[in-house]
Amino acid sequence: MAPPIVTATIQSAILAATSNLLAQGLTAYQNEAQFVVDWVPVFQFVIYTFINIPPNFLWQEFLESSFPAYHVSPTPAAVASAAANDEKALEQEAKEGKLVEPKLNIRNTAIKMVLDQTVGAAVNTFLFSLFMHSIQKAMVRSPGTPFSTPDQSILYLLSRGSIDYGKVDWTGVVARSRAEFYQILVAGWKVWPIVSLINFAFIQSIEGRNLVGSLAGVGWGIYMSLLASRS
Repeated sequence: MAPPIVTATIQSAILAATSNLLAQGLTAYQNEAQFVVDWVPVFQFVIYTFINIPPNFLWQEFLESSFPAYHVSPTPAAVASAAANDEKALEQEAKEGKLVEPKLNIRNTAIKMVLDQTVGAAVNTFLFSLFMHSIQKAMVRSPGTPFSTPDQSILYLLSRGSIDYGKVDWTGVVARSRAEFYQILVAGWKVWPIVSLINFAFIQSIEGRNLVGSLAGVGWGIYMSLLASRS
């Protein structure tokens, strides 16, 4: 079985590709144009996902290990038995595994949400813009200009020199990333705090949280794909 971080990365890459294809379809529908799959932006989003997910997975592990969402607390039945000095009842509850139960740590959950939506969100937002603007500049053609057939975009990706970072004006890339930083960050705050709350409060495994985040990210990915295509 693959390590959880590998599974999470592959799942996210598939969902990233899906969101970009949906964004292309939505754009074609809005423009009343024929939908022709352009694999270049799909490739860009998948590559970003492979780079971005592993450190984010480790970031979530760090948050959970530093601020556990749940702590062990005596069950009401155990508290009542202890208060009554009923040792037989306590022994029975111990056999049935009813002495303690996990309880949500509200303080830790709040801390994780704040850190995730400030430090985590700021880093992810800036790195996304930096990556997208740089890889778009590194590719010879404009990602916003579709090929006439999907095969043409695949041939382009397989061609020598399709990505050349020597063409990137890093000063301009950083300037554009800084200019759109707050726009993307504020847009994210309308979505991700709710996702974070669901994850931290109800989903206990890092793998599960990543899956929930990736599913929510399909909608977010459509927005980001549309934003990137207009850059």
